Amino acid sequence: MRTSAFLYPWDVLGDPHAAARLAGLGLDRVTLASAYHSTRALTPRHPERRIVTARHAAVYYPASPQRWRGRALRPYAQGWLDAADPFGDAADALRGAGIEVHTWVILAHNSRLGEEHPGVTVQNAYGEHYPWAPCIARPEVVEYAADLAAEAAVRPGAAGTELESCGWYGLAHLHAHDKIAGVPLGQAGQFLMSLCFCDACTRGYGEHAAGLRKAVRTALEPLWRGEAEPEAADEWGRIEALLGAGPAAAALAHRTAAALAFQQAAVGAVRAAAPPGFRILLHGDPLVHRSGANPGVDAARLLALADGLVLPEPARTLPLAAPHRRPGSVLAANLPVVAGMGGGTPALVPGADELRLYHAGLASDADLAAIRALLA
Repeated sequence: MRTSAFLYPWDVLGDPHAAARLAGLGLDRVTLASAYHSTRALTPRHPERRIVTARHAAVYYPASPQRWRGRALRPYAQGWLDAADPFGDAADALRGAGIEVHTWVILAHNSRLGEEHPGVTVQNAYGEHYPWAPCIARPEVVEYAADLAAEAAVRPGAAGTELESCGWYGLAHLHAHDKIAGVPLGQAGQFLMSLCFCDACTRGYGEHAAGLRKAVRTALEPLWRGEAEPEAADEWGRIEALLGAGPAAAALAHRTAAALAFQQAAVGAVRAAAPPGFRILLHGDPLVHRSGANPGVDAARLLALADGLVLPEPARTLPLAAPHRRPGSVLAANLPVVAGMGGGTPALVPGADELRLYHAGLASDADLAAIRALLA
């Protein structure tokens, strides 16, 4: 069972013992952030700092001036770490301790980009934009994400990459001071509020576009009043019950096609830039209608394209993805191991080829001991 721990450059920079501590866990590799969204992170083990505030989405390496010159959509530089190449410096320290390094790249989640370019973001059925969610059906977003994927994934010395948010993002954001939990939208309501009605998506829905927008707003009205979602055998059945089978099918067809095209562009760009043997895994959910950091994927097509999937909720998602596995492809289980984030003692997941531990920088002494015991 191969195992990787997610890590940020700030977990390593300025801590001379970080790389050796990670190597002592017995990890096969570290998946190190090279392009990441805004966050506030605790660093309990660092000798000098305790909080890192990453104010906006940024790349943690020097972006290529030639690649991005004159382009409206481009990555932002970080300014909160005192290093010209935080990813490169951290990766060098990790490799020096004998740890293989893969890149961790966030694509369709960038609030600063959306605030500065609202026209490229998801627009809901009420005409409101989600600045944190670039619309992946838009050609300019696909072009930007493919170039970002190639540049951020294929860093010097990296042996592979994991692409997160490589698909639809939607209502759920974990936004600062969120005030949306008072209305308990289920997965069907989340889907309705995540449907995009920008001009590109409106064209994608074809003759169903006008009816779909109306159906979404009508279906949401009882949910705003606190009524329960319709009963159905599964999640998609509840969506069909709310929207009607025709509009629901039109929405899913457009979104599935757009997501696959986006994923093909990102993976293809990385393949073109990477050396032979470079591994490409996507964070994804085999329920194709879902959105978020682990967006819905067409597992059968994606596993013919990428080297594998990193799956959320592995007990639920592994059985959905497993029938589409091709020889050599990987199904990795994403496990929270930090008690403060809902984790605990990690355990092997039946059917998983690899484990991803989130994340080593926050791990307590008990978590580190549990990881060592797991990997012994």
